[in-house]
Amino acid sequence: MRTLLLVDDHPMMRAGLAQLINQQADLHVSAEAGNPAEALKLLETIKPDLILSDITMPGRSGIDFIRDVLALLPGMSILVVSMHDETIYAERVLQAGARGYIMKESGGENLLIAIRQVLSGSVYVSREMSTRILDNLSSKKPRASNSAITQLSNREFEIFQLIGRGLGTRKIADQLHISTKTVEVHRGHIKEKLGIKDASELVHRAIQWIEAENSGRPLAE
Repeated sequence: MRTLLLVDDHPMMRAGLAQLINQQADLHVSAEAGNPAEALKLLETIKPDLILSDITMPGRSGIDFIRDVLALLPGMSILVVSMHDETIYAERVLQAGARGYIMKESGGENLLIAIRQVLSGSVYVSREMSTRILDNLSSKKPRASNSAITQLSNREFEIFQLIGRGLGTRKIADQLHISTKTVEVHRGHIKEKLGIKDASELVHRAIQWIEAENSGRPLAE
């Protein structure tokens, strides 16, 4: 019996995932958490075989949560289950140390395949995403992207999201424990990479992005 920790801020989503998983003879949800802080507290006393985690939750960012888990428990297997576009997030979570990424819309059968694949020691992404990653790594093919957002570093992407959620420079600095000057430098890089001219356009674009992400329809670039 392989044990799993579910980390998701939506109780109904956790309940649905737990029901699906606990119906399997070889899998069992041993604990649940509603945010990264709760999960890290649980991991002080339990060691599941796999963490099934959302990427967007209250408090610490999903990318930082993955890094926190691996700092606490090196080698822990993490599979990200998210509503967000894999072309934006999958490579980021893999680079942070997660072992897979699957979109919630993929369905229960594919989720179970992903869980077992990661538990077996392999990495899981969709076939389309796997092809994309291999193409990006190939020296014979130029790196292509359907979204300028993918050009942002993890920190720039995190700040872009916080801007879209209505946070100003000071609040972003406080939340990320960095200086306001550093935030401003990142804002400048974001504007340059996205072809944005001024602060108001940056805020508008970031808000549009967050609204599109929350609706499950990523904004076309």
